[in-house]
Amino acid sequence: MMELQPEVVSTIGKVRTMKRRARSRVKEYIEAILVALVIAVILRVFVVQAYRVESGSMENTLQVGDFLFVNKYIYHFQEPAPGDIIVFEYPLNPTKDFIKRVVATEGQTVEIVAKRLYIDGNLVLEPDEARHIDQRLIPVELSTRDFFGPKQVPPGQLFVLGDNRDDSKDSRFWGFVDKNAVKGRTFFTYFSWAPDPNAPEWTSPYIDKVFAIAFHYVSNFPSRIRWSRLFRTF
Repeated sequence: MMELQPEVVSTIGKVRTMKRRARSRVKEYIEAILVALVIAVILRVFVVQAYRVESGSMENTLQVGDFLFVNKYIYHFQEPAPGDIIVFEYPLNPTKDFIKRVVATEGQTVEIVAKRLYIDGNLVLEPDEARHIDQRLIPVELSTRDFFGPKQVPPGQLFVLGDNRDDSKDSRFWGFVDKNAVKGRTFFTYFSWAPDPNAPEWTSPYIDKVFAIAFHYVSNFPSRIRWSRLFRTF
């Protein structure tokens, strides 16, 4: 039997030790990744969810290209209240999510007279960033945009409006929002990218568009980031 020199034995022992340590580190990395994934899934399902604003119905409070975090857990402890900006399932198509401002809750009476909002007969001041972009008054026979109600909010329901009052489809048009359809309350924007009408679109052939879109975003960074809108709370 061949006898190994002490130096060889020592080297083999070190190699084996290094392999064990390497396997241990890989195992630790895998466990850390799995734990992070589990935490991310739990947060995504129960606590917080990210959304991107794709319409101008909440301008100027929210703008197209704003990226939001929505607190999904808050309404386990409290009820939606007037002033809350909520994400909910669109009543006419629950596969779509809408974002609007709560202006009235169950039992309250809503009335809109010449664009002015009244709750229980009292004039409600609009949020600072809400706006009217159309000075015309559309008669109620033609639209419920500028004249609505009075109507009382039924039990378990909410009345919501977009802050861009003249360019928002909301409870004035398609009715109340069921509280069970509410997914959460917006609490801050974590990013905001100003849309570019000349940006390349995701169309066939897709291979070309991958490089075109990537180049567009890289070349427009950071000029199209709305820095003043980052980490705004609501």
